[in-house]
Amino acid sequence: METYGKILLIAMPAFLLLVLLEKWYGVYKGKETVRTLDMVSSLSSGVTNVTKDVLGLSLIVISYEWMVDKMAITAVSSGFLTYLIAFIALDFAGYWIHRIAHEYNVFWNNHIIHHSSEDFNLACALRQSISSIIKIFTVFLLPAAVLGVPPQVVAIVAPLHLFAQFWYHTQHIGRMGFLEKIIVTPSHHRVHHAINKEYMDKNYGQIFIIWDKLFGTYQEELADVPAVYGITRPVRTWNPIKINFMHLWLLIKDAWRAKNWNDKIRIWLMPTGWRPADVAEKYPVYKIEDVYHFNKYDTGHTKPMVIWSCIQLMVTLLLISYLFGNIAAIGNPDMFVYGGFIFLHVYAFTELMDRSKYAWIWEGLKTALGLYIMVPNNDWFGLSQYMPFAVTILYGYFIVSFAVCLYFIKVENPRYHVQMQQA
Repeated sequence: METYGKILLIAMPAFLLLVLLEKWYGVYKGKETVRTLDMVSSLSSGVTNVTKDVLGLSLIVISYEWMVDKMAITAVSSGFLTYLIAFIALDFAGYWIHRIAHEYNVFWNNHIIHHSSEDFNLACALRQSISSIIKIFTVFLLPAAVLGVPPQVVAIVAPLHLFAQFWYHTQHIGRMGFLEKIIVTPSHHRVHHAINKEYMDKNYGQIFIIWDKLFGTYQEELADVPAVYGITRPVRTWNPIKINFMHLWLLIKDAWRAKNWNDKIRIWLMPTGWRPADVAEKYPVYKIEDVYHFNKYDTGHTKPMVIWSCIQLMVTLLLISYLFGNIAAIGNPDMFVYGGFIFLHVYAFTELMDRSKYAWIWEGLKTALGLYIMVPNNDWFGLSQYMPFAVTILYGYFIVSFAVCLYFIKVENPRYHVQMQQA
């Protein structure tokens, strides 16, 4: 937990820098692929995901350590070959976990956030799930467990394997020659994120493309079929926490509304997108039919809104950096209170980005929790020992943040809706 937090203190600035560099490069080349509010939403999603992971908010049904203890037929020492075996085993497991997430209704909820952006860029790589609380697919690491690969090796390789999937989320790198036959490239992954019928449910590989070629899910990027990104039932929100649970909520409602008990049960393991016929007819859900003619989600890019959203993102990154750097000192249960504040903070400012008229309620709850944390000890989880004026700054921030939220709701939002009605 603490070690992963320390790793993220290095990784997060690097990812942020690369995301901003891609945005600058797109503007410079006249091919911008990063919309600012979409980028803020993606980075906010990344924050919630790593917060969940660092706090250990998940339940592993079968642990890798248990499988090694019970099933290993040999033991191997920690050398280069061991790390290579672990990397390949993780990639094999990753292929099947990824494929299952796409092909079955209940598991799609854990992955929908990653595909929810209607852009394709480095930022969308950071859209990762907070809804995968129960982890049941460790069993796919069985080959490594049987070979006796130590759990410590897997623990080291797993973050590296995850981080290695970041770079290929870009439209600025074309075909890569002979590497296209070996590893997952941007071209391969553009296909995977596309909603064109030619590309749907293809290229599940994470590092090695060989799995797709072996198991029949490979699709080459076609020159005459430009990739269109997103999901066919668009989420239409910037709020990453909402996105994480909206498919699950739809499944729950559909199961409740279905008249046939067989449909109530089988909906969970039916192919992704399947709905009972009676429910689909009575409660239709918008679906993109023509992928080349639809409007991307957009709530109006006024300069004040964009600037304020970026400020809120920077506040989020500063707060989460302090948590990760001092998680041992903050301790239990305070670190979970801190994590709860981060989630509430992200929910509040992304609701404002959505121009929700209820954003002030979430902002008020965030402010109330912040004051509840600070007032008793006149401190923010020990921050005053490093920054003497930290509490004063935070009090000021809460006041300004709530006031700005009210401004957008009471002043700018009405102007926006008038403009939309006149358009």
